[in-house]
Amino acid sequence: MNSKVWIRKALSMCLTVAIIATYSMVALAGTEKVAGELLVSGKNIVKVNGEAAQNGRSIFSSSTIATPKEAGAIINLGKIGKIQLAPDTTLSLSFSEKGISGDLLSGRVTVLSASHAVTIKMIDGKILNLNVGESAASNAKQDDDDDDDKGFGWWWWALVFGGAVAGVVYVATSDSNTALGGSTTVFSPNR
Repeated sequence: MNSKVWIRKALSMCLTVAIIATYSMVALAGTEKVAGELLVSGKNIVKVNGEAAQNGRSIFSSSTIATPKEAGAIINLGKIGKIQLAPDTTLSLSFSEKGISGDLLSGRVTVLSASHAVTIKMIDGKILNLNVGESAASNAKQDDDDDDDKGFGWWWWALVFGGAVAGVVYVATSDSNTALGGSTTVFSPNR
């Protein structure tokens, strides 16, 4: 009779531990992160944080979204709102259950729906509060080149390297070899 009681107690203890472990995993799996969905219009790929992203990708807060010249994008954040990025737009987007905000680096953003006003910080520091149907446009164009040499910056490097090569060739072929060490006698200990 003691063995039956002992087995029941052990079985009850194992079931209790299993239930506690299961509920603790469910509680840890719950996240408060809000995610949005990227909807791409056009055949080109939109970049999210520098990575190529296609239609249906999840967008998290603090993401930077860049659209190419041939494609736009809509970011659907569910009940929080929905914003549209025009082609050739770069936006650093932040959002939570309380609202949407972002830094517009270039291009145009339009608010399609929102539970609160959308706060957009322009590249010049101006902050706009956009309601549904309103847009913000940046006059800045994306510039992937940090100089304005129209592609001729490599000429300077070609001249520098060409001059160095010409100098080495001149010194190596001249009759007077004093620039490269002169007529020094070399003594070898192995002779």
